[in-house]
Amino acid sequence: MTYSGAVKVGGPADVHELQDLMISKVAVGPMDNNAYLLRCRATDEQLLIDAANDAGTLLTLIGGDGIASVVTTHQHGDHWQALAEVVAATGARTYAGRDDAEGIPVPTDVLVDDGDTIRVGRVELTARHLVGHTPGSIALVYDDPHGHPHVFTGDCLFPGGVGNTRKDPKAFASLIHDVETKIFDALPDETWVYPGHGNDTSLGAERPHLPEWHARGW
Repeated sequence: MTYSGAVKVGGPADVHELQDLMISKVAVGPMDNNAYLLRCRATDEQLLIDAANDAGTLLTLIGGDGIASVVTTHQHGDHWQALAEVVAATGARTYAGRDDAEGIPVPTDVLVDDGDTIRVGRVELTARHLVGHTPGSIALVYDDPHGHPHVFTGDCLFPGGVGNTRKDPKAFASLIHDVETKIFDALPDETWVYPGHGNDTSLGAERPHLPEWHARGW
């Protein structure tokens, strides 16, 4: 089956099979949050991005092998509703952006800064600190040595724009700057984007619209 990234709450996971990494995407909870399970194909170690809701769904997806770690992209409550239960069930090590960790009511084992490496088995992810949606939001970049990059953007980049900055011009200016310089300027058009809600996109699909986003201010 070809991966589309289109998932629904209560529906099956969609699985993106790369040479070194398997990415399983599910939608959970009343705000249709996306959660992503990453599995290193060489070691079978697993990492979860955003234990957002529906712990039962996430634990079923994780399966008997458990997870080594769980990364919370940012402190907003819809992205960590199942975190305590998932950590209790798996013993996973927790990661979050340094400036958002205090807003997450589950202790963060590893505080993440811009440029830090997070590993799942033999696969390396690079954290990018994107300020504006929250003070400590992080995106995770997987630069696939066999293909194009993949980036998990939390609520900082979606099809059609950057994340909500609550009509705060300074927050918008910060977020659009960070998304442009750390994501668009650093990665090619082929880069696959996995957002915190809704469908996936690519940098190439979104790049032509950056001037519109600047002009409208959100």
